[in-house]
Amino acid sequence: MKKTTLFAAIAAIFCSGIAAYFYCQYSQPKPEPAAVQPLPPTMPLIKREERRVVEPVQPPPLPSLAESDNFMLDILSGLVGNKSLMKLFRPERVIHNIVATIDNLPRRLAPMTVMPLKRAPGQFIVAGAENSLTISPKNAARYTPYIKIAEALDSKKIVEIYINLYPLFQQAYEDLGYPKKYFNDRLIEVIDNLLDAPAINEPIQLVQPHVLYLFADSGLEERSVGQRILMRSGSRNEASIKAKLHEIKQELMLHMHEKKAGSTR
Repeated sequence: MKKTTLFAAIAAIFCSGIAAYFYCQYSQPKPEPAAVQPLPPTMPLIKREERRVVEPVQPPPLPSLAESDNFMLDILSGLVGNKSLMKLFRPERVIHNIVATIDNLPRRLAPMTVMPLKRAPGQFIVAGAENSLTISPKNAARYTPYIKIAEALDSKKIVEIYINLYPLFQQAYEDLGYPKKYFNDRLIEVIDNLLDAPAINEPIQLVQPHVLYLFADSGLEERSVGQRILMRSGSRNEASIKAKLHEIKQELMLHMHEKKAGSTR
């Protein structure tokens, strides 16, 4: 079915940002702000005279970005094929939220208001006493539905269709305030950042200086929000997401070629 095929492009982005969909504040839920202000980058965007470009051979007809939500949700429904999993998705500004989430992953913070999926159910689960807090092994189970979505995606198909739908992602990226930047560069940068998340041994030690739980290791706490989320999701979940990211990056590299900088198209 054409719609099912087309959504594979969205899934490419979805996989690279899947860790963000496990986002939780490690405290009681807080009200979301009325408006999200752009966050200053904590690491530079890729700068080079040459950039890695993906371009569709025969671009399919696409809806406008402003009218793409129903189009994308229909495709999502056909791809996921599970009504209960579809309830995890937010129905508004789908492509914009995917792009914004990916752009935020290498930063220190990622606002919940631009997440394309709803937060993991339940509260963050810890174990131990006040002076020996750790992430409970039970906490990883909260992310099982998200892992199922990621593992079910065909990386080759995802990347092929991502290329065909690339104009919508590029437009959303420019709308974030990057009119002279190329979204595929940022995507590769974000995948590399997530793959650099350390594989840590469990149990993971925590501290709670105030309301929120933090890594006891300050070096881990200073890492990007994407890496912190991966580590907090549990070692098996982290390994599963990294394996998918490796597959996606390999497929992307097969479709990329160098092009002189100066044009976003």
